[in-house]
This record gives sequence, structure tokens and C-alpha cells, in this order.
Amino acid sequence: MSTTQTDFTLNLNTMRPAEILVILDREFTSTKSGHHTPVMMWGPPGVGKSQMVAQVGAKHGAPVIDIRLSQMEPSDLRGIPFRVDQHVEWAIPAMLPDVQRHGPEGILFLDEITSAAPTVSAAAYQLILDRRLGEYQVPDHWAIFAAGNRQGDRGVTYSMPAPLANRFQHFEVEAHLDDWVAWAYKNGIDNRLIAFLRFRPELLFDFDPAHNPVAFPSPRSWEFAHRALQKFDDNPKAMLGALQACVGPAAGIEAKAFIDNLDNLPDIEAIVRGEEVPVPKEIDLQYAVASSLVAQAIRAQGNGKAQETFGNILTYARRFPQREMGVMLVSDMHRAVGHDLFEVPQFDQWAQDIADVMLFDM
Repeated sequence: MSTTQTDFTLNLNTMRPAEILVILDREFTSTKSGHHTPVMMWGPPGVGKSQMVAQVGAKHGAPVIDIRLSQMEPSDLRGIPFRVDQHVEWAIPAMLPDVQRHGPEGILFLDEITSAAPTVSAAAYQLILDRRLGEYQVPDHWAIFAAGNRQGDRGVTYSMPAPLANRFQHFEVEAHLDDWVAWAYKNGIDNRLIAFLRFRPELLFDFDPAHNPVAFPSPRSWEFAHRALQKFDDNPKAMLGALQACVGPAAGIEAKAFIDNLDNLPDIEAIVRGEEVPVPKEIDLQYAVASSLVAQAIRAQGNGKAQETFGNILTYARRFPQREMGVMLVSDMHRAVGHDLFEVPQFDQWAQDIADVMLFDM
């Protein structure tokens, strides 16, 4: 199926995931005040559009009804007609939000909307703007979000007519390393991959639609790579093949080489205990030390030793010959453990040391 360009010019607000999450969260809560406007997210495959919607639903304990419009027929949305006496009524599809079945609030997520056939997207017009289809009414406290690929992403895309486009507020999602790292620490992604992507940030997302790769680096495929590490950590050959299958041949080889070099990593536990441990000279190992220490800080929360652990890590952060490396370490740690970091006495000492390079947002 050939792709066609949309009927309007894509001149969008480009936002990082953390910013989009704020928009989605506010749009979800705004359904209670009657100020909700449907949101359309544009972006390449694997950048995390669907996952952000799921995050908002999980945050509020609200159901997310994920409807893949690319797999729908018009009758799947409109319903099936049936005769009642001398007139025809419509059976409402069970997948559409219903207070009795799904709850009073939630998210109706129309994914792959740009891959939907024109007859299906036409059926979605009324659902998106008027929040109804015939006799069916979307419950008041349900938000409507949608997502799709851009025309240049080599996905199967149909034209989005201006009447449908005008029913949304539009945002383009871009991959952002700091946002992915914060998500990765929160979700237990292997800190070896976090360190690698800090070392090679351009590989967080590397998609060239002109070459139409099967496997390529993306926030989604790095999560797959994390799973591969857990399964094949004891089998180096299988690990290499699995990493290449997840993120592509070149990125997979680089990630495996980086992980192999971590045998030269200094004693992380000794750093956490406050012992004098030299900072490695190799930049890749410095990134690995930093990510390992953030992981240690996360584990220390709630075990009664958080203050001591944070303090020892802050002391070590002052030893990096490149102060920007210490800034990155402490910034990531703050995003992971929160404002408790500011209560540690060593924080003031560290902040004074790097006052002239504090260009990060804490």
C-alpha cells in the first residue's frame, strides 16, 4: 500500500516526552471541568507515543481503551444495524467506553489513526469532535487521545483530511535522552544500557526511513535490548545476536563491546561505602560508573542508609576530572530519588564546586 502525504502542512509543536506527558495529564484531568480538547501525537515508530498514554492511565488508575483504527472497518465503530419493528437501530460496539463496563473516567486512545482507511477515519469524525456516534455518547470524563506516524516515516499512512485534523490539537513527539534515562531508572532498565546511551546519545533513536531498516535503535527497541540482556547474560554469542536483532547490527555490536569492557569497572560497592576509589580514565567507564551509582542510590531508598549512600556518591561525583560528568551523575540521581538529595550535607559542597557549570534543571 503506497503512502500519501497529508492534506495539510505539518507545522507542529515539537515536544520532548516529559512535556507531552504534562499535556496529556492535564487534558485527562480537564475532562472534569469540561475543557478537554482531543490530542493528536505525531512521531516516528518506537518513540514512545503509546507508552505515554499508558503512563497517564496508570498514574490515575484509569482504564485505557486502545483502538487500532488501522485494523478497523467502518462498521466496527458505527456498530451493526438491526431491525426493530419498522425501523433500524444500531448495536453499539462493546469496545467503546461505557460507564457500566469500563468506569466513569478513562482514556479512549485511537492509535495508528494515520494508517486508518479513509472510510474508517470518516466514521471517527463525529466520535472525536462531538464525542458521539449516532445514539452513542462518549462518557463525560473520558479523554480522547490519538497517535500516528508522519508521512516520511515509511509507515502505511493515508491522507488526514483537514476536517479530521481540525478536530485535534497537534504535537510532534521527539526522542529525548534525559527523559528516557529518567523513565529507564524508574522502570528498572539495565543500567549498562543506560550508561551506553549516555556514552552514545545519538543511538537512542537512529531511524533512516530511506533505508527502511527492520531493526533500529529507538526507545522501544532499547527496552527490548534490556530484556535480551536478562535472558542471555550468560551466553555472549546469543547476547550479541539478540542485541543486533533488537536495535540493529551496528548498534548491537557497539552495545555488546561497551558491556564487555565493563569488566574493568571499579568497585561500585566500595564507592557507596565511602572508600577512596580512583575514577577510571576511560570515558565509557566513567559513564558506566555514573549509571551504576544512580542505580545504587535508587536501591538505597527506604533501607535506612539512603543519606549515607547519597553522601558518598556526591563525594565521588566531585572527583571526576570533567565536572560535567559529575553534573550528569547528580542530575540523573536527583531525577531518580527526588528532593531528598538536597538534604544531604555533601550536596552543598558539591554544588559549590560546580557552581559555574550548573546548567542543568534540578
